Amino acid sequence: MTSTSGNGRPLLNRRLAEFGTTIFAEMSALAVKTGAINLGQGFPDTDGPEEIREAAVRALRDGRGNQYPPGPGIPELRTAISEHQQRRYALSYDPDREVLVTAGATEAIAASLLALVEPGDEVIALEPYYDSYAASIALAGGKRVPVTLRPDAAEGRFRLDLDELRDAITPRTRLLLLNTPHNPTGTVLTREELTQIAALAVERDLLVITDEVYEHLVFDDGDGTTHIPLASFPGMRERTVTIGSAGKSFSFTGWKVGWVTSTPELVTAVRSAKQFLTYVASGPFQYAIAEALALPDTYFSAFREDMRAKRDLLGAGLTAAGFDVYRPAGTYFITTDIRALGESDGFAFCRSLPERIGVVAIPNAVFYDHRDAGAPFVRFAFCKKDEVLAEAVSRLKSL
Repeated sequence: MTSTSGNGRPLLNRRLAEFGTTIFAEMSALAVKTGAINLGQGFPDTDGPEEIREAAVRALRDGRGNQYPPGPGIPELRTAISEHQQRRYALSYDPDREVLVTAGATEAIAASLLALVEPGDEVIALEPYYDSYAASIALAGGKRVPVTLRPDAAEGRFRLDLDELRDAITPRTRLLLLNTPHNPTGTVLTREELTQIAALAVERDLLVITDEVYEHLVFDDGDGTTHIPLASFPGMRERTVTIGSAGKSFSFTGWKVGWVTSTPELVTAVRSAKQFLTYVASGPFQYAIAEALALPDTYFSAFREDMRAKRDLLGAGLTAAGFDVYRPAGTYFITTDIRALGESDGFAFCRSLPERIGVVAIPNAVFYDHRDAGAPFVRFAFCKKDEVLAEAVSRLKSL
């Protein structure tokens, strides 16, 4: 079949023409071809808690969720999400009117943007950004306006320039799309930064979508770093769509259970778009995640400490191999600068790395509109077994 129709028009919707195959598919294929250790795509290589896996098996056997679950999600999970937000952040949401279960956070992002953005609307996103943001904005007919997180070598983190954010807002700006803890840089926005963002959103009467899927992976390295939902700031609950996910918190990424919490009006809007995407998904797994969200705090602290140890193991190995390493305050990704290795092209570096030493990483430039700004940065995932990370560190030494 040709790549155009009879009238010469491309077969693929022009709004998606710039995206093509994701870098994750390309690099994962390279990992398989070369037998390399895949530190590119962010999924764990071990399952989450056994009792939660058994809860899913129980639901399957008991016939719970094997048919279509309710459109908004099963009541047990919506209640668990509501109780989780109340217990951890003192945010109160009505499980019947202000919680929506989605097929992972990716669908929550897509449904939110399709619901709230019209052609010509501007959407400000922090770059580098998760790749589905750009595609979802394009599908909605919006115009993405990137505000770049800049590396601060002295602090060892990427920082948001709040003046740049303010200057990016125009009369056509519809909403801000934020991600904290931030993938891929590992930055966690501070209380002061969030306070100013909230004040700006209220002043300009903007909607905000916050992707908070790494909320349980924030590392306090003695500096008081913690996750603070933007919806908890004055004037923000009524304008913020908060997105969460079970995959990152419980290491069951294949179950695709995410959620949205917001006002009844905003949740209704998002559900209006979501119902024509998957309609419903992950029936039996919803019952299991309802139990997972009720796990004691000891689970979350142990999970976080395990990931901190993995971060430090891989981070030390990358430093020893000659990378400049930006130690993440959150997520399970480490961003590195390859210029210390005499390299400057992240794409070329990542495409050659599997053959050179048997390790796969992701070039950060794929997450940028301003490709030059991301060119020397490369992301590694550390959500892997310790022995896998140790072998990767051993191979990295040969650089």
